[in-house]
Amino acid sequence: MRDDHMGDAGQGTGAGQARGKGYQIWVTALLSLNFGILFFDRNALNFLMPFVQPDLKLTNTQVGMFSSALSLTWALSGLLVGRISDKLGSKKPVVVIATIAFCLCSFISGAASSFLMLLGARLLMGAAEGGVMPVSHAMIVSEVAPERRGLAMGVAQNLGSNLLGSGLAPILLVPVAAAVGWRTGFYLAAVPGLVTAALIWFTLREPPAEVHDEATPKVTLREAFAHRNVILCALIAILLVSYLVVCWAFMPLYLTKARGFAPETMGWLMATLGISAGIGSFVVPAISDAIGRRPVMIFFSFLGVILPLGALYYQGSTLVLAAIFFIGWGLNGLFPMFMATIPAESVDPRLTATLTGVVMGTGEVLGGVLSPFFAGALADSYGLSAPLWLMLVCTVLAGMLTLGLIESAPRVVARRLTPALAAGT
Repeated sequence: MRDDHMGDAGQGTGAGQARGKGYQIWVTALLSLNFGILFFDRNALNFLMPFVQPDLKLTNTQVGMFSSALSLTWALSGLLVGRISDKLGSKKPVVVIATIAFCLCSFISGAASSFLMLLGARLLMGAAEGGVMPVSHAMIVSEVAPERRGLAMGVAQNLGSNLLGSGLAPILLVPVAAAVGWRTGFYLAAVPGLVTAALIWFTLREPPAEVHDEATPKVTLREAFAHRNVILCALIAILLVSYLVVCWAFMPLYLTKARGFAPETMGWLMATLGISAGIGSFVVPAISDAIGRRPVMIFFSFLGVILPLGALYYQGSTLVLAAIFFIGWGLNGLFPMFMATIPAESVDPRLTATLTGVVMGTGEVLGGVLSPFFAGALADSYGLSAPLWLMLVCTVLAGMLTLGLIESAPRVVARRLTPALAAGT
């Protein structure tokens, strides 16, 4: 497969258009699968927490600290690895090494016998995983045609991660933990990543270096952050990453302890989120390719309010509650847009890995690190409903920020420019 496409190397930013659609699909699908396995490992602790917490005698604050620790090293790794990848021009080896590393960390999590040992394993896992998505996005920008970029980046970041990490993980891990113990769940989560690491190494090529007009100076990182969209995307990332990690960390405990659902029922309700995000991973970005990033960002950000409100107040059928979860979690389809697509379309695309690392890192540090710890402290003081109120505040504030975005979708911008250009001629 690699030899069939080597003739396309070095064709610059438009190279994706000249390469076969089959290879573009394979790159996107394989990187999506790999990130899905990564998220399976990341989310495993959240779904296994009803078993882990009593076994290791953890407080809610300690539960939140696990998510905070992973988010901290995830963010630092994303910032560092994305920047290094952009400077060195090497992408494939970074993804392969990181994949093998997070598989090893999953084994370590299964062997943990204390709070500190498990905390250390989560710190290491975040360091291994953080650089994968920024570099994967940069590979997609290099390989996929611009008119399909939003869809491809959405699939890569959200389809696998949610079908596997949020959909399959609770369905598979909860019964395994109930039958043979939670440690086996971690060991099970570690194996598939070794397979995708081998597939990436042997079937994907190193994307060719981009060729640009030397007369056009490269935008610096400081100049990139002068653009309104980049600043807003970083702020939105803080709020919506907080929304997600708080949900992952505390929704399973809220459903089992506060609402009294059986662990198996909790698993299916959480799996609904994965199915929703899996579908949204290509539907939401595809809609944004057609009608624009801004209206889609606004709608789905505000739509997120129904998930915490439904969990707090809906007392009817579990099937209807699952439908509420499914619809409310649609905002997950926005993540590749504000973390990569909008910043990359707003400034120099050569900064894709760096900007993705910065926006994702900002969200993980200020949202992913602080919010689970804060939510855990709130839960210890005011009950397990407090984290859900924190989710509600986050999604409302994010929706307000989306109102300030400048449209960046190439197809929509081109449609708007055409009448203006015609009028000027």
